[in-house]
Amino acid sequence: MSEYQYYEFQAIDRPLTEKEMRELRSFSTRARITPTSFVNDYSWGSFKGNADEWMEKYFDAFLYHANWGTRVLKLRLPSELLSLGTVQEYCSGDSASVWEADGKIILSLFCENERGGEWMEGEGRLSSLISIRAEMACGDLRPLYLCWLLGAQSGEFDGHEKEPPVPAGLKEPSASLRCFAEFLLIDSDLMHVAAGPSLPRQNAMLKRSEVQAWVAALPAAEKDNMLSRLIVDTERPLAWVLRKRYCEERTGDTAGPTVAPAARRSAGELLEAAKVYREHRLRLESERLAREKERRLREAAIARQRYLDDIAGRTSLLRNEVDVLIATRQPKRYDRAVELLIDLRDLDARSTTGEFRLLLEALRKAHAGKPSFIKRLRQAGL
Repeated sequence: MSEYQYYEFQAIDRPLTEKEMRELRSFSTRARITPTSFVNDYSWGSFKGNADEWMEKYFDAFLYHANWGTRVLKLRLPSELLSLGTVQEYCSGDSASVWEADGKIILSLFCENERGGEWMEGEGRLSSLISIRAEMACGDLRPLYLCWLLGAQSGEFDGHEKEPPVPAGLKEPSASLRCFAEFLLIDSDLMHVAAGPSLPRQNAMLKRSEVQAWVAALPAAEKDNMLSRLIVDTERPLAWVLRKRYCEERTGDTAGPTVAPAARRSAGELLEAAKVYREHRLRLESERLAREKERRLREAAIARQRYLDDIAGRTSLLRNEVDVLIATRQPKRYDRAVELLIDLRDLDARSTTGEFRLLLEALRKAHAGKPSFIKRLRQAGL
């Protein structure tokens, strides 16, 4: 299998300038570069840029995938939306790390497929993950908790290491959160047990009348400043900043309730609970499949008996048809002849006359020179 590496960068909060696009072009003549993206894949060569430096300077999201199993995702957010201290509480290992540069928080996630590489086209993958960034910007800490689970799953923590605050809503993951977990290969059983104590997420819908009342109460100078920034600034996060501030002032907590510190579990406890749950789930699934197989066998047996009832009075016609089919010397016709012989065998088993055994012996003797037909009899157990 040939080598495959996929790189995709996305600029979300502001488009790239012409100068920046020329700078990026100097690193690759074949990359697809637009005011909002840099995309390239490599089968033999390699990426000549520095992903971390590009995230600091140009982009808000980055995805890397190699067909030997390596996956990387990087996301950048303004520090006023997500504090470095909050992210460090969840991301402090090799799988999930964070740093701050020029007023931006950059989250870097890394995982390897231990089962080996797989061929997965990278095109379109990042688009299904980008909304995770918006969710975090609005105070959703569930993606960060999954980052900690990734580290626990990778064995980066001591077994006694306590989990960080468990965000609300883990039992009802969004579509983007499920894609996020899938891309990072986070064990679904581990996610299930980790979500156990997670409380329901508060309704994130904003009421226009309440927002209007809050805005009306703001000092005039502050509102003038906000409107000026909306008109002049090219970056998008201002709306998120205002939403975050509104939620914090109205509820005091944008992320919703979390599990009390005293109830937090250790990495070892979660991994053991996931193992126990997996064994239980697989046992239930095995039992369900066994019941399903038994049901299908019963239904097939009933259908078989009804079929035999329908052909019970046609044994002479069936024998004649077998002779005609064999005489054609055509392999497909041999297959049909064997099917009819099986019907005759099962009909004979009902009467216990033993006529079928005599018929089969006669056929074997008469057609001993047809090895293809004899082979089919043997394969059918006749």
